Amino acid sequence: MASTRLPGKPLAEIHGRAMILHVLDRARQAGIGPVAVAAGDPEIVAAVRAAGGTAVLADADVPSGTDRVNIALSQLDPEGRHDVVVNLQGDVPTLDPAHLRAVLAPLADPAVDIATLVCPIADATELATDSFVKCACAFPDGARTAPALYFSRQPIPWGPGPHWHHIGIYAFRRPALARFVALPASPLEERERLEQLRALEAGMRIGVARVEHGPFGVDTPHDLERARQELAR
Repeated sequence: MASTRLPGKPLAEIHGRAMILHVLDRARQAGIGPVAVAAGDPEIVAAVRAAGGTAVLADADVPSGTDRVNIALSQLDPEGRHDVVVNLQGDVPTLDPAHLRAVLAPLADPAVDIATLVCPIADATELATDSFVKCACAFPDGARTAPALYFSRQPIPWGPGPHWHHIGIYAFRRPALARFVALPASPLEERERLEQLRALEAGMRIGVARVEHGPFGVDTPHDLERARQELAR
């Protein structure tokens, strides 16, 4: 709710419904399991519950959204019935639900602790923009999944060939999530300002699945208008 570029962002109205409810719809449409909202503000929890959804109020001062997911999971599933949890940001109302199914694919490899998504970087401007996080990975012989070797805000890897934009949707194995939130922030994480590097520095394995394009996040009034136009189609 304290977004500086779009105050009250999660409850921003899109065709008569709060943005967070549109994201909730997309997550349900993926059909991969129960869906809940982990929020740091009581207004968001109230809006979700009023619409018939499940919401958990977690401390607004936790270090990251991943910590908030872990807190919510401990309340919603203390028995540990679910062995995988998907962390989806609440500002992607035009998300393709297929992306939530795709992010599970790298977990078919039992050695993978955390799965996430990448899509091709379209042009040199995106490659040079530090808000477009890059993943060093390769997909030989048409493979759809690959190991993630590093993430950076700089253009990586060097040399000719495709570059991959990291999409911030994560699927954690339950033990990996518990281990991740217990780790201290790592040197490369703090240097690049990318929390996934904490996992790599700790020796955890991240796998990526490739999709054709990523969702756009709503961060500004202009983005909000774009989302309204897309969802009106």
